[in-house]
Amino acid sequence: MSPTAAIYRTSISHVRQTPLKNSFTYRSYSWFVDVDRLPRLPQLLRPLAVFSAADHLGDPAGSLRSNVERFLQTQGIEPDGGPIRMLASARVFGHVFNPLSLFWCYRESGMLQCVIAEVHNTYGERHCYLLETDAAGRASVPKAFYVSPFNDVDGQYRMKVPPPEERLSVSIVLEREGHRPFVATMDGDRRPATIRNILAAAIAVPAAPLLVSALIRFQGVKLWARRLPVVKKPHHPSQEAVQ
Repeated sequence: MSPTAAIYRTSISHVRQTPLKNSFTYRSYSWFVDVDRLPRLPQLLRPLAVFSAADHLGDPAGSLRSNVERFLQTQGIEPDGGPIRMLASARVFGHVFNPLSLFWCYRESGMLQCVIAEVHNTYGERHCYLLETDAAGRASVPKAFYVSPFNDVDGQYRMKVPPPEERLSVSIVLEREGHRPFVATMDGDRRPATIRNILAAAIAVPAAPLLVSALIRFQGVKLWARRLPVVKKPHHPSQEAVQ
């Protein structure tokens, strides 16, 4: 196991304020890894966590590092080989779903250069937001990606994504004309990625990617049943260096 790998046992909340109020919270877990030292579990446990560049941005045949660096270059940022840390779900029993993956990109000096917030929707699409965060991990970017069938591509995201330490605390707030129709938060405690902690997480949240995807779809059915209008999905042009 990689000495830098950790697991965050998380609580994830979604709160919708308008036009209908709806909120839900679910438990999950995320891996925090160095992209150059991806964990490789013993053979018998490998179905519980597999990491693949094909599950994230860029060339499926490339590496996570090369794909992240290529995306940064398209955004006018030149990496210098510093560490890249990723927070994401692994592939479990052959399945993966990452509503949000985060990449903290550092310079060799140890200074945080930027953060990439990679968002996936349930339609098999992905979009990467480049965040140049302040000292508290805050950044603001225009919304540019269709995620929910009940939210159009409008507004501004205010994200707070400080590098995780003993505690993980991430938030995304959608703002529109002075109000906040949607807020998502993810909080968790750090645990070393030991065999014992991996098994405990897998038992607490069995087949986590499938469960998360099913919960999100179930909430969508509930909103549809309450007659919340469905917004037609626009065409999403692929970003350069993001497949």
